[in-house]
Amino acid sequence: MAAEEATAPVVAPETTEAPAAPAAPAAPAKELEPMEALQVALNGALVRGNLKRGLREATRALDRSTARLCCLAADCDEPSYEKLVKAMCDQNNIPLMEVPSAKELGQWVGLTKVKADGTPKKGVKCSCACVVDFGKDSTEVDFLMKWVKQNSA
Repeated sequence: MAAEEATAPVVAPETTEAPAAPAAPAAPAKELEPMEALQVALNGALVRGNLKRGLREATRALDRSTARLCCLAADCDEPSYEKLVKAMCDQNNIPLMEVPSAKELGQWVGLTKVKADGTPKKGVKCSCACVVDFGKDSTEVDFLMKWVKQNSA
């Protein structure tokens, strides 16, 4: 009798669940701005140690063609500096993105000390930064690379 019980098929009990209600319409996704996406990408690269800051590190990454994106401050006061970075980006086919100010770029690449309440305490300007590797792919990085390709052509 025990053998019959062991071989008897197990029947799942029928459930009478109501069909799932249609989901409420999702809120429209916020449009990404290029500078916001750049901030996210730079922060991700900074956390992973894949960010080159300053002329020396950036030119090394550009010369070796290891950079995936280069950021240059629009208010850079040295014309030869701009000329060098732009020429190296063109030579090695590395996308170049201009940032409005060196002070903002300095904040985005982690060169600013921040008070406990979140306000910047002391900021260092950064005229050039290169991302060697973004780390994991994200929607911001994808959007940023598409935007740079569209606007550089």
